[in-house]
Amino acid sequence: MELIEHRDIPYVPESESESESESVPQNPFHTFDVYIPKHLRDHSDQHDAALGLVCFIHGGAWRSRPSRLSRNDDVNGREDKADHADLARRLAASTGYAVALPNYRLTTPDNYLHHPEHAKDLLRFLEFIRSGRQRALADVDRADCFSSATAAQHICCAPSSLRTPGETLRPSDELVQSTTAIIMSEGIYDIDLLLSSFPTYRTWFIEAAFGKRDSFEDVSVLKAPFDPKGDHIQWLIIHSQGDTLVDERQSSAMYDYLSESSRPVTKTFDELGDEHNDILQGTQYVEIINKYIKGLVDAE
Repeated sequence: MELIEHRDIPYVPESESESESESVPQNPFHTFDVYIPKHLRDHSDQHDAALGLVCFIHGGAWRSRPSRLSRNDDVNGREDKADHADLARRLAASTGYAVALPNYRLTTPDNYLHHPEHAKDLLRFLEFIRSGRQRALADVDRADCFSSATAAQHICCAPSSLRTPGETLRPSDELVQSTTAIIMSEGIYDIDLLLSSFPTYRTWFIEAAFGKRDSFEDVSVLKAPFDPKGDHIQWLIIHSQGDTLVDERQSSAMYDYLSESSRPVTKTFDELGDEHNDILQGTQYVEIINKYIKGLVDAE
């Protein structure tokens, strides 16, 4: 399938990237790429359900490059949207939908970036996408968001109010109402639960992104209240049996939380068998996403 590709589209105005008072270069981590099947642009006058958007939000342990996630990583190595360009192309070709792929700021030893700054960036991206300010996406009228690894903790802010120390991240009603589904794979949803399984993660990357504290309960996605305007949103939780970096307890806890909250949620914990990041390279991952999205469309 022929695709039209737009790269490095800013979702934060240049004047807001660092300072309101001086002009600075656009922060490359405040940009996104989009991959659009050519047939959508050829029939852009037909404003119907086909003009949707899939957003893939990568993980990154809030600071490192998950494509080679290990304790020996160069701490300055940060994941970039370009790492997932091939996945975005395969998703666009498989689903027939446009696929948006954002960058966002990750924590490094130089920037001292702490939660919720990562989530703030992604909420700004999603609000920008919904606003229609980008001509390439002007015809988009709904979105299917999905995420990998630690990005799952961020994307949960889309249909909920994610409370953080001193503030609340709250999406617009328009963003909540235009979100059709949220798909999450290999996600981290509760840090205290994660540390009970992997205690060394505390000093490896958790404290760098969240600071030192006895408990991380206040940033648990499992404590976030849902916006009733998002009752229509469908959820899919994916977990690979071969994932040794994030255990199934995370996905099971999120599935149980959604079920107990009467959210329409589905899970698939036994279709994938590859390692944490390797699932993104295979065909089965794309097939699961494609099948799920097509099922939602057929049900409408």
